[in-house]
Amino acid sequence: MKKIKIVLDTNILLVSLSESSKYRWIFNLINDERFYLCISNDILLEYKEIINRKTNYEIAHKTIRYLLALPNVLPFQIYFNWNLISVDPDDNKFVDCAVAGNADYIVTNDKHFDVLKSVDFPKINVINIDEFKKLI
Repeated sequence: MKKIKIVLDTNILLVSLSESSKYRWIFNLINDERFYLCISNDILLEYKEIINRKTNYEIAHKTIRYLLALPNVLPFQIYFNWNLISVDPDDNKFVDCAVAGNADYIVTNDKHFDVLKSVDFPKINVINIDEFKKLI
């Protein structure tokens, strides 16, 4: 079975970091190279900013360095901005990365991404944490 490629919304990564989190399985699957994680510079910057805000600089810095060292974390350059999410334009970085990386899914619990269900092109599949757990 081929490994799927996903883009993780920041909040999903954030809730998976703590060893005591019920969502730790997500971070463990990244570590175990069970799927490809598509990232862009903008996504990495947001990951670092939010992890720093919710924890501290050291945890944020180490998390980013760790992710970048994994062979299943795939960096992509973004050459086109699709601007498909108007309610929260900041979420578009995840859409752009999903398109650039030909990702199978964006994993998020953010309702702003629901608008993508009505977009025919580019087709982007959005799933929540529970759907992702069933899939993986």
